Amino acid sequence: MFTFPSIFRPLWKAGHRVPFSLALLVGLLLSACSSMEEPLSIVYGLTLAPSGIDPHINASAELGIPLSSVYDTLIYQNPDSGEFVPGLAEKWTISEDAKTYTFYLRQDVIFHDDTAFNAAAVKANIDYVINPDHLSQKARFMLGPLERIEVIDTFTVVFHLREPFAPLLDSLAQVYLGMASPSALEEWGPGDYQFHQVGTGPYRFVEYVVNDHITLEKNPDYAWGPEFFNNKEAQIAKVIFRFYEDSATRSVALESGEVDIIGELPPQDAQRLAALEDFDLYPIPIPGQPLQYFFNVEVEPTNDLQVRQALLQAVDRQFIVETVFGAFSPVAEGPLTNDHFEDIVLDPYTSYDPEIAGELLDEIGWVIDEDQGYRLRDGEILALHLIVPSWGSNPEVGQLISAAWENIGAQVTLEVAPGFGKLREAQGEGNYQAIGLNFFGTDADLLRSFYSTDGLFNWSGVQDSRVEQLLTQASQATLDPDRRVKLYQELTSLIHQEALLLPIRDYVNLVAARSSILGLRYSSQGWFPYLIDLQFAP
Repeated sequence: MFTFPSIFRPLWKAGHRVPFSLALLVGLLLSACSSMEEPLSIVYGLTLAPSGIDPHINASAELGIPLSSVYDTLIYQNPDSGEFVPGLAEKWTISEDAKTYTFYLRQDVIFHDDTAFNAAAVKANIDYVINPDHLSQKARFMLGPLERIEVIDTFTVVFHLREPFAPLLDSLAQVYLGMASPSALEEWGPGDYQFHQVGTGPYRFVEYVVNDHITLEKNPDYAWGPEFFNNKEAQIAKVIFRFYEDSATRSVALESGEVDIIGELPPQDAQRLAALEDFDLYPIPIPGQPLQYFFNVEVEPTNDLQVRQALLQAVDRQFIVETVFGAFSPVAEGPLTNDHFEDIVLDPYTSYDPEIAGELLDEIGWVIDEDQGYRLRDGEILALHLIVPSWGSNPEVGQLISAAWENIGAQVTLEVAPGFGKLREAQGEGNYQAIGLNFFGTDADLLRSFYSTDGLFNWSGVQDSRVEQLLTQASQATLDPDRRVKLYQELTSLIHQEALLLPIRDYVNLVAARSSILGLRYSSQGWFPYLIDLQFAP
């Protein structure tokens, strides 16, 4: 909308008659401005300010919300069919032993800095990720047993693996392995590249001001999007991302006009906005792990299977979900979300029964002491230390879990870790009986980091040869998807039998947008919007 220059506004507001010459000048300005289209822009609210936003180095899901539109990947996962489809690679082949992947690249792609995209660029990206000095938190692990990258010719590149690794295609379809300009990687390095990112995607990276905003602008040269993009080129010229870590500020920002789209709304705010004509609500299921808490099997009393079983049965998961999340989230039934992994999550999890929980504890000597009001064994109180993250309604859930365990006679201390760094620090001290953490993803191999003996997030401390064998066999069943499903079914049943996990709810991201914005769609990972498909209603 045209705004009168400040030198004219006082005259119009005061109701003065404007001299003919001035009126003519105003008319000329109006005519000139009406022929110039203002750039279309939107503001997207992010709900976490990551400690770093280089997707090749950092691990936050939040960074992918803007950056999945800055980078293209070698392949994409069609969000409708789940199939892997061409991206920067036109096609690919897998050897019979599933240890060699050959990618044939597009020949018409250029990076935002005019560097040519080719096989050498792919190798430079992978070398950047796996460089041990760069300390990649996620991307390097997504490559599994990668041995080396071989450039065959200008547009053919081969990934050589030490052993089969079924999740590789899923990994290569994610922003963490998005293709960056090798010139920019070399110029800025792992310390500063996050402020100067260069991809091939439908949007160019313009600016990152820590804890304030990220700005993207349309890439006018984009002409190589995957088949499922609805728009061939971006309709929105600029997208600005701002941070709203306090959940109470999110709906306020949307209703006041500060933002046009924002996610992770509290359920009560989402319910209210859904009833208003000016806004549309998008409940987006997020595949991967549910909101969950791992039992520490290396410390007393949770090193006892029967204690863990009792603690599971003491928690009314349905009540917690209804109380904290309303009608928007299903109750979790295992270590993977049912919406995406329905073939793997087969059996309902342990039901709520505090009487059975009490009986299980009585059987192993944890008996209520009438004087103290707690369960004691050999003079020791049944003491539990629960550590929860500060995000995703974990503190509220933690309070309800603590109350449930206190109800059966445990003495519970609840610690809220402010940020992932503090959570990791608290976990490293080992002084806990249960701790919360969950990751997102579309391949069940994400369980490896949590249940493998040497897994980076094996915060249960589980060391089970049966678990290890199932994880290995499933990751190597590259060419037999049905066998992979059966192996993961066995694994999730084993996790249940050993009572390693308290699952609460399958994650649903409650996103709201102005009703004037059309085309809001999300990737298979659930978090990442296709900005290229956004447009304003006519």
